[in-house]
Amino acid sequence: MSANPDRFLRLNAVLAQTGLRRSTLYRKMANGTFPTNVQLSTRCVGWRASAVEEWMRNPTFHRLAE
Repeated sequence: MSANPDRFLRLNAVLAQTGLRRSTLYRKMANGTFPTNVQLSTRCVGWRASAVEEWMRNPTFHRLAE
C-alpha cells in the first residue's frame, strides 16, 4: 500500500476547493479542461484529489490525454 493513497472528493468538496460553479465544472469536463469524475457506485461519483490539485496548480494548461 502506498504511503499517501489518493482519495476521492465529492461534488460539493470539488466546488468549494476550486471555486467553480456546478455548470462550469461540467462544461470544463466536457471540453476536456477539467479532470473527469470516477463512478464510485450506482449513484455516486467523485474526483481524484490528486487530479483536482494538479488542475488547481495550472488550470490554464490542463488538457486530458487523448
